[in-house]
Amino acid sequence: MREWMFKSRQKLLTAALLLVSAAFAAAQDGAAGIEEANTKVRSYFEPGTNLMYAIGAVLGLVGAVKVFQKWNGGDSDTGKVAAAWFGSCIFLVVVATVLQSFFGV
Repeated sequence: MREWMFKSRQKLLTAALLLVSAAFAAAQDGAAGIEEANTKVRSYFEPGTNLMYAIGAVLGLVGAVKVFQKWNGGDSDTGKVAAAWFGSCIFLVVVATVLQSFFGV
C-alpha cells in the first residue's frame, strides 16, 4: 500500500513540475507576446491620431454649415450652437495631441 502511495506522489510531483515548467515557458512567450502587442498598438497610434484630426476637420466643416444656416435663419441660439461645435472640434484635437504626447509616440 505504501509503495502505491509513493508512486502516486511521485507522479503528482512529476506532473506539478511539468506544469510549472510549462507555465514558465508560457510566461516567457507571454512576455514576447506582450512586447509584440505593444509594438503593434504603437504602430496604429499615429494613423489613429491622424484619423481623429480628420474627424475634427469634418466636424468643423459640418458645424460651420450648421451655424451659418442658423445665423441666416435668424435663430437666437446661434452663439450656443457655434460654441458647441467649436468646442467639440477643439476637444478632438486636444485629446489627440495629449494622447500623442502622453504615450510619446
